[in-house]
Amino acid sequence: MTTVIVYSKEIVLIPRRIQLLLLVVLCLSCKLGAQTGSASTDGRVEELYNQAKAAQSQGDLTVAIAKYEEILRVSPRLGPAYNNLGALYFRLRDYSKAAAVLEQGLKVDPAMLSASALLGISFFEMGEYQKARPRLEAALRANPHDTNAQMFLAKDLMKLNQYQEATLQLQQLATQQPKNQEIWYLLARVYMKLSEQSLARMNAIDPNSVLAHELSAEVMEAMNNFDGAVVELKKAVDMAPRQPGTHYKLGDAYLSLAQLDSAAEQFQEELAVDPASCMALWKMGSVLLLKNANPEDALAAVNKALSLCPSLSDALPDRARAFMKLNRNQEAVTDLQAAAKADPTEPSTHFLLSKALRALGRVEEAQKEMQTFSKLEESAREAVAERARAVIKNKETAH
Repeated sequence: MTTVIVYSKEIVLIPRRIQLLLLVVLCLSCKLGAQTGSASTDGRVEELYNQAKAAQSQGDLTVAIAKYEEILRVSPRLGPAYNNLGALYFRLRDYSKAAAVLEQGLKVDPAMLSASALLGISFFEMGEYQKARPRLEAALRANPHDTNAQMFLAKDLMKLNQYQEATLQLQQLATQQPKNQEIWYLLARVYMKLSEQSLARMNAIDPNSVLAHELSAEVMEAMNNFDGAVVELKKAVDMAPRQPGTHYKLGDAYLSLAQLDSAAEQFQEELAVDPASCMALWKMGSVLLLKNANPEDALAAVNKALSLCPSLSDALPDRARAFMKLNRNQEAVTDLQAAAKADPTEPSTHFLLSKALRALGRVEEAQKEMQTFSKLEESAREAVAERARAVIKNKETAH
């Protein structure tokens, strides 16, 4: 069971075991004998405690707070009362009061783990990231399964620009909660920051190096800015025309822009530098298929690529296309089945497989493959829409 708790301007789903941090988390009655000192005091504290619980159950946090404050005037050494009072201030989002009360409570009873976690989160919400870190780390050391404290520790480390350490925390959380989208979002942000730092350091060494231009091109490709990538990769080729890989990367960028002649030229240049480049051979075959050139030439190029790199399963659909153009549909089916096994989530493979099976008269199998294709296409569209919704949601919660 989970409860939605609003922390600052973001919504966090808190597991039921964490809800106790924000409710009456520690029992006062079990501590009375040791920490109050007299039966009359015990009775008064018990009475106030029951009144505080009743007020809290009715949603009257102001009265509950007043009762806990009175408890502390009667019994200032009663640690759980500080914890519960701090939790109430936290629920009211009065983080400075929550922090002050929880700090005092931890001086009285340093073993209150819930108070340490809540104090760390309060400091985080106040923007006191340096103060939050040791409290959250202490809570996590005491209870390594406290995923709520670990999530806030990861966020705190990000605020402190400690991205490597944040990555470790988020990777552990992702292992425990692989369906938690917020964790993957934060991991993506951390990786982006680490990438930016690496690029900045590389540029500081030599902003005009081949590697700097190639990395800039990769960043642009990730944003689907292939025109910008071509500009950067041209610079890399001009600087190192005989370096293996430079012509291939430029050719691949041209291919993404459907500039087939320019792509073919660069793949040929790559093969002149490195005749054993299986990637350039494969992409050369792909270009020939797209240009409706002789399928025998395309097949020869992809065959050579696969002979050099037998594990290059991404090339199998292109070889299958060449087989299909040559009416060698059974060989196409064999390649496409292998490609589907290597990556069962790629829709186009199942579409081609359906087409090849239909050409062989295997109608029922073809229909099944087409159904798989349709489901994967729908899932892919939904994933894109979900990512768009997540981006919008994260932007809204960030403001």
